[in-house]
Amino acid sequence: MKFVDESVIKISAGNGGNGCMSFRREKYIPKGGPDGGDGGKGGSIILEADEALNTLVDYRYQPLYRAQSGEPGKGRNCSGKAGEDLVLKVPVGTVAFDDETQEMIGDLTQPGDQLLIARGGKGGLGNTHFKSSTNRAPRQTIPGTAGEAREVRLELNVLADVGLLGLPNAGKSSLIRAISSAKPKVANYPFTTLTPNLGVVKMGQYRSFVVADIPGLIEGAAEGHGLGIRFLKHIARTRLLLHIVDLLPYEGTAEEHAAVIVSELMQFSPTLAERDRWLVLNKADLISDADAQASVERIIAALDWQGPVYVISALGTEHKAALDQLCYDIMAYIEDYRDQLEQADFAEAQMNELRQVQQEGRETIMRARDLARAKRSADASDDDWDDWDDDDWDVDVEYVQ
Repeated sequence: MKFVDESVIKISAGNGGNGCMSFRREKYIPKGGPDGGDGGKGGSIILEADEALNTLVDYRYQPLYRAQSGEPGKGRNCSGKAGEDLVLKVPVGTVAFDDETQEMIGDLTQPGDQLLIARGGKGGLGNTHFKSSTNRAPRQTIPGTAGEAREVRLELNVLADVGLLGLPNAGKSSLIRAISSAKPKVANYPFTTLTPNLGVVKMGQYRSFVVADIPGLIEGAAEGHGLGIRFLKHIARTRLLLHIVDLLPYEGTAEEHAAVIVSELMQFSPTLAERDRWLVLNKADLISDADAQASVERIIAALDWQGPVYVISALGTEHKAALDQLCYDIMAYIEDYRDQLEQADFAEAQMNELRQVQQEGRETIMRARDLARAKRSADASDDDWDDWDDDDWDVDVEYVQ
């Protein structure tokens, strides 16, 4: 299945039907008077969250949508038929923006949530509304109004409690396989993960949290290097970030790799960079305990780290206790956060923070795309053939959840 997390659609709600001008004409009924009916209202366009969907691919290849218009009014005070609303199914976690103003229209976070994105036009009034003692035969009507038309950008942000950050081959996919039932591709080379993966971690009956694994970042991702930073938006909703660091990297040092992620995260969204983040040092089974401890100290010093630190191995059993402790601590953190969400002030503050992260992320992604296009234009000669288009941001893979 093709995983598409962005799409721009053009929508037009239905127009309202015109009011009717009519007079009652029946045998043996003189001076029947006006009886023009009202026009029907136009159909609106509504987004509905459907948990059976996990991609916006349908809207990439069919970008135009128009709702049904209302019918005009008729005689005998008969109103025109209203246009049917057009309901567009989207994945849970879809955010809708006005593509011209970049204003956020709404956010669909629960299955069955509906969002009105284009309102249908109002039906016009028939001449029966204008009769009076001094205007016995009115010939005035009001036409129906036009439905709203706009371009809407749909963005899919996966719903997860915890987000995994790290360079390629840091062990993010191995970690999500070890603690959940998700089975993302794992291999001994970079960029084995090309799209976000979701895994549900169960900690007992009625206790669980969702982890999101996104493709790895490299230095310069904010300028479009590697897979870029476009997938970082999928951790915008997460409450906790796990910074995964390879204790035994192929090139460079572990502390250098850790600093790269911090830098790219800050460039993507300073607000997101301030979110709670735990340091998880992976592949401890590949080095001695003394070397691991020395590496941990260097990383903490290089980052001036003050938060929690976990030394684990996503594979093997030597550090299983540390891995279990990480999961228990995450569960306790998430449950405490969910309790705080029941407070109205805290929930509102979290929503404002989410909108800020989404705004900063969109601006950064657009800058990265502009830089990538400018670089291709500068490098390409007149004889070069460039088949790039926006669809190249997507990849054909199976979306694992």
